[in-house]
Amino acid sequence: MRHNKKFNHLGRKSAHRKAMLANMASSLIEHKRITTTVAKAKALRMYVEPLITKAKDDTTHSRRVVFSYLQSKEAVTELFREVAAKVADRPGGYTRILKTGNRIGDNAEMCIMELVDFNELMMAGKEEAGKGKKRRSRRSGSKKAETTVPVAETKVETPKAKVAETPVVEEPKAEESADSAEEKKEE
Repeated sequence: MRHNKKFNHLGRKSAHRKAMLANMASSLIEHKRITTTVAKAKALRMYVEPLITKAKDDTTHSRRVVFSYLQSKEAVTELFREVAAKVADRPGGYTRILKTGNRIGDNAEMCIMELVDFNELMMAGKEEAGKGKKRRSRRSGSKKAETTVPVAETKVETPKAKVAETPVVEEPKAEESADSAEEKKEE
């Protein structure tokens, strides 16, 4: 029985799985964003987040421990120089998984996995939202329309005036047309 065993083996032997996760972690650290399946991304999250936490403490021992997992000098250097500096004040949750739909070939659930502090578009959105915190309301559009048109003017131009004008306008036109037709016959 597999009671309380939550590790996803991803259909691979342990050596293949470790190599794949090390390569994916190196790519994520170097490129800040990768496209993969949701299952691999969830496994990678459990693999890479402890490494990022370890990188906050820049010592020789922590560099060697991280290198034993990543097996890439460039990735270790990038992790300790740039990534650790950006996530220094973050208590955890360094990665984000954005689902993108299913792959055409085998219908696997695909996603984009990225480092949270390196997405400029979402960071810009947070800064704008932080500057002007405005409450949105369902009635905001109708209030704008009321403020642009004064209430007194709308009452004058309401259908009351049009209703009074409409029957008066139609009847004289009919009489005028009858009178003008009679005058033309007499001439």
